[in-house]
Amino acid sequence: MMIEIDFNSEEALYMQLRNQIILGIATSQYHEGDVLPSVRALADTVGINMHTVNKAYTVLRQDGFVKVDRRKGAVVAVDMERNDTGQRLEKELRVILAQALCKGMKRDELHEMIDRICDEYE
Repeated sequence: MMIEIDFNSEEALYMQLRNQIILGIATSQYHEGDVLPSVRALADTVGINMHTVNKAYTVLRQDGFVKVDRRKGAVVAVDMERNDTGQRLEKELRVILAQALCKGMKRDELHEMIDRICDEYE
């Protein structure tokens, strides 16, 4: 997976990196057990600070998408048993839907968009 960072975006760099790795997992570009690039290697490849990559990996670990192995580094390991996942995602989705509704999107447009995105991940 080619990771691209938008340095002009208002979104934090570590969140862009986190989100792209999650998208890579969802689209099967990364699989359970795959070893992610080392912090140093990814920082060099993308052109960002090692601390930024480390923060992204830390958040991915906290969110249950990777585990850190002393010998291998960051390994894709989706934690299917996290209790707070549904509640946390619902909270995030509520904000996104509120933004869309405030911008005039209609329910049917949102449903079509969700269906189209879900189809990409199947």
